[in-house]
Amino acid sequence: MRFAGSNRGSEFGGQRVTTATGAEARRVELTVRGVLLGILICLVFTAANVYLGLRVGLTVATSIPAAIISMALLSAFKDSTIWENNIVQTVASAAGAMASVIFVLPGLVIVGAWTGFPFWTTFGLCAIGGVLGVMYTVPLRRALVSNSPLPYPEGVAAAEVLKVGSGVRDGSAEQAADGKRGLTAIILGSAASALYALLVGTRVFAGEVAGFFRVGAGATGIGASMSLALLGAGHLMGIAVGMAMLTGLLIAWVVAVPILTALYPDAAASAADAAGAVWTTKVRFIGAGAIAISAIWTLAKLAVPVWNGLVGALAAQARRGAPGARALTRAEQDIPIGIVAVVSALCLIPMGVLIFNFLQGGPLAGLAIPLTLAALAYIAIAGFLVAGVCGYMAGLIGSSNSPVSGLAILAVLGASLIVATIGASAMLRDPMPLVAFALLVTGVLLAVAVAANDNLQDLKTGQLVDATPWRQQAVLVIGVIAGSAVIPPVLELLNRSNGFAGSPMAGISDQPLPAPQATLISTIAKGVISHDLDWGLIGVGVLVGVGLIVIDELLRRTKRYSLPPLGVGMAIYLPATLTLPVVIGAVAGWLYDRRVADRPDGESAKRLGVLVVSGLIVGESLFNVALAGLIVVTSSGSPLGLVPEGFGPAPLLALIGYAGAMALLYGWAGRKRA
Repeated sequence: MRFAGSNRGSEFGGQRVTTATGAEARRVELTVRGVLLGILICLVFTAANVYLGLRVGLTVATSIPAAIISMALLSAFKDSTIWENNIVQTVASAAGAMASVIFVLPGLVIVGAWTGFPFWTTFGLCAIGGVLGVMYTVPLRRALVSNSPLPYPEGVAAAEVLKVGSGVRDGSAEQAADGKRGLTAIILGSAASALYALLVGTRVFAGEVAGFFRVGAGATGIGASMSLALLGAGHLMGIAVGMAMLTGLLIAWVVAVPILTALYPDAAASAADAAGAVWTTKVRFIGAGAIAISAIWTLAKLAVPVWNGLVGALAAQARRGAPGARALTRAEQDIPIGIVAVVSALCLIPMGVLIFNFLQGGPLAGLAIPLTLAALAYIAIAGFLVAGVCGYMAGLIGSSNSPVSGLAILAVLGASLIVATIGASAMLRDPMPLVAFALLVTGVLLAVAVAANDNLQDLKTGQLVDATPWRQQAVLVIGVIAGSAVIPPVLELLNRSNGFAGSPMAGISDQPLPAPQATLISTIAKGVISHDLDWGLIGVGVLVGVGLIVIDELLRRTKRYSLPPLGVGMAIYLPATLTLPVVIGAVAGWLYDRRVADRPDGESAKRLGVLVVSGLIVGESLFNVALAGLIVVTSSGSPLGLVPEGFGPAPLLALIGYAGAMALLYGWAGRKRA
């Protein structure tokens, strides 16, 4: 088997390919059906990830589930190939990437700048930023992918799934059946979580189980959202992140909440109200401080390798353009750098129009031109740096684990300082227009970041299966645009049905989505511009974060353990009802993997486990998006309710159903197959 740079043929699944002459016999790679299938999968997973991100502040990568679905569906075509399946997963992977813009954009509703999500503005911000992210990573591919020792864990995993599913290794019947079993796993997981969510919607199952109690003069409690999607997210995150979130849960609800409720007693309040008020007004800011310092530390550790990677990338690009340089093999062909430069420059024109129109007609209209120019310069320069950083982080720890939220925090700090400096002359009594503008600019930078994060991971997968880089780069642009098109209507639907915690506008139902990342970033922007950030509590969080960083570094020296400080900070910041199911999922996934690890089919069983829990996320998320539509149509907060609110057996039934679904699904995925 030969890869890039070979002048001979490569063989994959019995298909011989000539790589140097251009006469590529029987290579089926970029096809209309592959692109359309990728777009369809992208739309479904984008909607699911938008809901999940607003619910828990996390999104999941979709490359591997998309590859499994693609292999199962395209197996009906005799001429389908590993390269065509790779194109499908490349398009679909934009779902996990572009959905991450919901870490910022709901902040515009939370601060009152928007009442909804105007389609063309929201689509334009996402799509233009995403295309810039793809373009910015093109000149980085050779240094950060082809000639780099970076492990790219998710890119390698996706390549292995494609190879196994396409029968690359030995063409066995078992390998050929992997794709169909994988599709079955996703369908089972999706059906189970959708059915469970339906029972929650009817109120037969409780949506949340919680209990609060007094601890001396203080109060605390614990609770869990009855969400199979959160269980699936925990499995995918892994035991290290799960233990980190358990640590954050203990810090928040075993230490901070009891102490602070005792220091600030409210005798008239119930245990639940007292604990909830202290967590909302005080403990969350401690979590914000821990998140901020952890993000800065994570990025600081990557500063030197990222710089070296960028220098290497520019040097490689210069050598490629030097006189006398030999013709590039197919596997080294990127989108030409001239086209990259033109597309990048052209992207700034509609971006400038969107930003200028956002400012026109408001209190910042007199500063529209200088603010627009400053924003474009910030996006163009900081965007390239963000692309390089994210690309390196994706290669180092995987796109799912990449601390994009940390970059968003730093980006909003930079945008807020620029906006505050220019806007100081406006002498505004209300700082919210400046906050909204800072969030808008940060949203664009986040779109650049997540697209870059995903692009280089996909290019690593492509390198390992001998794909053509320019084709992947081109279809990723298609995926970015497709994903960006579905984000505005889903956001608008969820805004009208549920609304967001802290937003001045309430949704039809009485269950606002937490939107934790957007709330955090909005709080930081308001605090910087208004000069009223609670630095005391944030400082306590920073000290907690420093302690966690020290512990994590000491644990990592053992080569066996870690305690990701970002995970701990997120668990302090997130509601316990969202964190506990994630911890349960991480532990359940770890136990499941240990149980099947030593079996001959252990790797296959682990993959099925991953696909089952991916289905849990897809099924519940899509059901809740559909439920949001029903809420809007009926103007009822609980259109499926069959029993009264507070139905007595609902909590017990929910717990039994939850445990039963876990046992059945893990049992099916882990059973031995002949």
